[in-house]
Amino acid sequence: MIALRQTRQFEKAYKKLRPDQKTLVDKAIRAIASDPELGERKKGDLAHVRVYKFSMLGGLTLLGYSYDEDDLLILLLAVGGHENFYRDLKRK
Repeated sequence: MIALRQTRQFEKAYKKLRPDQKTLVDKAIRAIASDPELGERKKGDLAHVRVYKFSMLGGLTLLGYSYDEDDLLILLLAVGGHENFYRDLKRK
């Protein structure tokens, strides 16, 4: 069984979402939990990050996470639109 954990950054962004948006993010998290390789692996500074892209209310939303195969752990890093998404991930 894969464990899910969330960073403070993810928790704060998730808390600001409306209930219908939270439902869509929860659906994306379930998809990642069933197949952790689903997201696109990033390169360079963010080589440890995978990003799963999905549509939310007519716009593209990114869900950043890291997957540790040894510990069977998915760490949810961030959720939000493309603007400043990668910059904010690098700051973490």
